[in-house]
Amino acid sequence: MTEWARAIGTGWVLATAPEGPDVDEFADADEIAAALAASPGDSLLAVQHPHRVPPGRSLSAALPGARAMLDRLRARDYRPVRDVVAPYRISGRDGVAAGVLCLVDPSAVGARIRHSEEVYPSVVAERAAALRALGCATSAAMLVPVSGEGLTAAAVGAMRGEPAVDLTDASGRSHRLWLTGPGPDQDRLLAEVRAAALLVADGNHRVAAAAGAGTPLLALVTAGPDLRIGAIHRTISGTGLTCDELANAWRRAGFPVREVPGVDDPPAGTVVVEARGGVVVVDLPPGESDHATVENLLLARALGLDPEGPHVHALPEGHTPAAGTDAVLRLAPVPLSEVLAAHAQGRRMARKSTYFTPKPRSGLLLASLE
Repeated sequence: MTEWARAIGTGWVLATAPEGPDVDEFADADEIAAALAASPGDSLLAVQHPHRVPPGRSLSAALPGARAMLDRLRARDYRPVRDVVAPYRISGRDGVAAGVLCLVDPSAVGARIRHSEEVYPSVVAERAAALRALGCATSAAMLVPVSGEGLTAAAVGAMRGEPAVDLTDASGRSHRLWLTGPGPDQDRLLAEVRAAALLVADGNHRVAAAAGAGTPLLALVTAGPDLRIGAIHRTISGTGLTCDELANAWRRAGFPVREVPGVDDPPAGTVVVEARGGVVVVDLPPGESDHATVENLLLARALGLDPEGPHVHALPEGHTPAAGTDAVLRLAPVPLSEVLAAHAQGRRMARKSTYFTPKPRSGLLLASLE
């Protein structure tokens, strides 16, 4: 296990400005499908979601075309690199992260790397199939050391000269990436990555998919210095439910529900529901996490809605609800202390409950998995 984190043997670094939709700005499948319909042609988003390209096919039928598209993108927009790790700095209004992009062996998942959240099995299965078919990682999970202080200094110290990639995304975040080949700097960076147990801060489905597919994982390992956790809310759509109907259903299930004129920041232990006809606050019982209670009790038990089904979607903080949304259920951000406590106890948070920022941008550095 000493070499479970390693350099990218064969990779491709972005050489020109990417074309097509911004692959990291979409919260759910409907938004992705709409973006692909509006921007036909080769794009990294189409490679990652080929079955959502109009007119729509099964994933297995779409993957051979996705691999051919990826080959065209690598020839058009990238240059090849060998045996590198990538010091990477992200800076924006939602925090600052300095870390290292590298490959992680799937055997490290569970031993050195622990999931922070539960996952959707159907999403994991789709992503594992895509990894096997594409033979290439196009986006990175974000892993955070649970102890140790040397990684940030080592990463910043390796950021010398002009970066290989320097761009600003649509949200104003700066992304700067350097390439470090074999030698003392690379050895030092990988030693720091291997020095501590790692928590999956973003990309639980990517991590599970890599483990399921038996492929290496492309990961940004970062300790900050200014990571933040935002909220992930839930939306309900396609039900026609009004605020009064939702409130009555939850009252019948035994939840205290209060009508309010509006709440800016919901406190922990509550969920603020904005729906047609008003705003209510639902007080949640102690015990399970707020996100687990919302999924298992408010949605599944009281409303009969499958949290994995078509009527329920995650809504990361700062994203706009889709047109036609019936209700937005706003939850408080999960404190880092709660995430670390769950990690120490070997537990997982409810799925889609933490929104670590700033996140790595997809497609800056691709890594061969073959």
